[in-house]
Order: sequence, then structure tokens, then C-alpha cells
Amino acid sequence: MAAGAAEAAVAAVEEVGSAGQFEELLRLKAKSLLVVHFWAPWAPQCAQMNEVMAELAKELPQVSFVKLEAEGVPEVSEKYEISSVPTFLFFKNSQKIDRLDGAHAPELTKKVQRHASSGSFLPSANEHLKEDLNLRLKKLTHAAPCMLFMKGTPQEPRCVEWIVFSTFIQISGFSKQMVEILHKHNIQFSSFDIFSDEEVRQGLKAYSSWPTYPQLYVSGELIGGLDIIKELEASEELDTICPKAPKLEERLKVLTNKASVMLFMKGNKQEAKCGFSKQILEILNSTGVEYETFDILEDEEVRQGLKAYSNWPTYPQLYVKGELVGGLDIVKELKENGELLPILRGEN
Repeated sequence: MAAGAAEAAVAAVEEVGSAGQFEELLRLKAKSLLVVHFWAPWAPQCAQMNEVMAELAKELPQVSFVKLEAEGVPEVSEKYEISSVPTFLFFKNSQKIDRLDGAHAPELTKKVQRHASSGSFLPSANEHLKEDLNLRLKKLTHAAPCMLFMKGTPQEPRCVEWIVFSTFIQISGFSKQMVEILHKHNIQFSSFDIFSDEEVRQGLKAYSSWPTYPQLYVSGELIGGLDIIKELEASEELDTICPKAPKLEERLKVLTNKASVMLFMKGNKQEAKCGFSKQILEILNSTGVEYETFDILEDEEVRQGLKAYSNWPTYPQLYVKGELVGGLDIVKELKENGELLPILRGEN
């Protein structure tokens, strides 16, 4: 019985062996959600995802599931920019609506369920969605003075998912190289993982008229991809275009002056994470003076740098108008002497 059920589930996943067969399938399945798995028989992760797809086929009979050997039908793979396996494409009304790169079973399940439950869009609705997408892309490209749209994150670039096909041009780590250049020049930037949002991934290509990733924007304007950034680096123009990350000393000066009274501590106002920090919070709260805190446990650069900046080796550290007052013992003494409140108010 179990074997028969498994065979039925596998049978629910069709296999495509030619470009013509694939195009015909797109027409035949136009009214339903079609999920296509670009796979390779030599990749074990593909076999695992085929099993996941078979289970989804049992649970969602209204969805059509197809597997296509990527190297066996290269014209289809190249048309849809399949550079690695496993990759999943989602189609409705014969149009690609989403994509998933890599063997991520929970994400595949989530995407299939979401698209299966959503209806198809009328042309007028599509125009409205396009307008909304352009507004969203404008906000994203302006989200930081320097924005990098890349595959993965600066910590984990994902330029190559699993194994690149031997029949394709080898793809090197473009996103990784871009991040290395930006870090090398101490450029401050934020990033967006295009693998996390297929709508942004495809929409930004048209929005910027730039077909590949990574893409670097400054003040919402496209600078270019990796080759352009390399040229700017070679001509020494990159440093003049992109905003620099502030030096540590400048950053510490800004932080110590962020509020009239600044406390650098372990934890925050709501939750102290050491006994000394808890005691100094109680003292400050008893004065009624407004103050801000900075949790040194969340930023190791500040934690270590502030010790040298202030020539004070321990925490907590209390600052008034950017000047160090001291640690817990000093604050206790000032309170006992009646000097703390005037100092916090800037009177002394």
C-alpha cells in the first residue's frame, strides 16, 4: 500500500524532456499554478527536493508539478537564466511569477501554498501592480545613501547556488567581489538580497535597465555592476562617489554626544545585564534627569574602542555633553556629595 501511494505521488510530478514539450505544457496548464523544478540527476539535493515536490503534489492536487533536467534542455534553462540546481520557477497564465534558488524545502512549501491560494490578475490589476512595484523599488534604492542589490548578504554572498553546470560559462562570485571592494575602501552601504524577493529581482532589471546583479546605487541612482565598480576603483573615482564609513573616533564622538546625558552600559534602560549597570540605572532614575543608553554588548567595536577613547577600562561609563564623568564608583561619590544632579543638568 505504502509503495503504491509513493508511486502515485511520483506520477503526479510530470517530467519534461524538450523545449517544445515545455512550451506546450505552459499552454495546457495556463489556468493553474505550474511549478517547474530544474534539476540534475547527479545532484543529491535535487533528489531530496523531488521528494518534497512529490509530497506537495499529494497535498495540492490543483497545482501542476514538473521536473526538467536542466542540462538536458539547455535552451529552456538559458532562457530562464538557470545557472544552478536545484532551481524552481512558478508560472501562472503562462507567465513566470516567482523563483526559488536552492534546496529550501520550507520556502518552497510556503511559496507553493501562497501562489496556489491567490487568484490570477487582470491586465488592469497588473498595471496597478507595476506602478506599486516602481514606487517600492524607488524606496528600496533610496533606503540608504549607498545600496547594494546582491545575491545573498555581505556576510554570506550566494553567487553560486550548489553546482554550476559544466555546459554553461563558469560564474564567479560577483556579489562576493563587490562586497570585498566596498569593504576594502571602507564604504558604508546597506544591502538587499534579491533571492529573498523575486518581484524585486525581476522588477529592478527593468527599473534600472540593467540586466544583471549585483547593482550598486548611490542616492537612489544606479552606479553599475561589478565591472563598472572595478573601473571606478582603478581610476580612483570610487572613493569620491560612495559614502565612507565614519572612522571609529568620529563615531564615538557622535555617540557620546547623542544626548546630553549618555550612559554606555551592558544592556539598556529596560534591562541591565550586569549588577554595576543595574546600580547606575537606579541612581540615574532617582534623579529624574532624562538620559539615553547604548548597549555595548551589541557592538564590539564600540565596546573596545570607547575604552581607549575615554582612557577608562571598565563599564558602565557616564557622559555629560560628550565629556566622561566616570563609572559607578564616581557616580556614587557624586551622589553622596550632592554634586551629581548639578553635573547631570550641566550646571557644573
